[in-house]
Amino acid sequence: MRLMLDTSKVAFSVTKAPEPRKDFGKDVQKVDRDTGRPQWVVEVLAMDSERGEVIRVTVTGDQPKVSQGQPVMFSELEAIAWNNNGKSGVAYRAASIQPAAQPKAA
Repeated sequence: MRLMLDTSKVAFSVTKAPEPRKDFGKDVQKVDRDTGRPQWVVEVLAMDSERGEVIRVTVTGDQPKVSQGQPVMFSELEAIAWNNNGKSGVAYRAASIQPAAQPKAA
């Protein structure tokens, strides 16, 4: 089951430039099993009307063209629960990331 997130009321801002996704303790960039394309991790501040939280989102393909402080949007943002060796958490994956449309000045 895919757990897709409704991001319509969430603002995302890049906190760290995209980095190659690597397995813990390894120096080789991970690739998508189905496409063979490289995976990237983008750290963002996700803010709704009540609070903010820093999350790391994996995207596959060309290196994302986003920079620190830039507002962004995700398409098909998915939450993936995981449990490994007694540890658990939530991983995030998106089909793509793009700059958010800036509000027009009045």
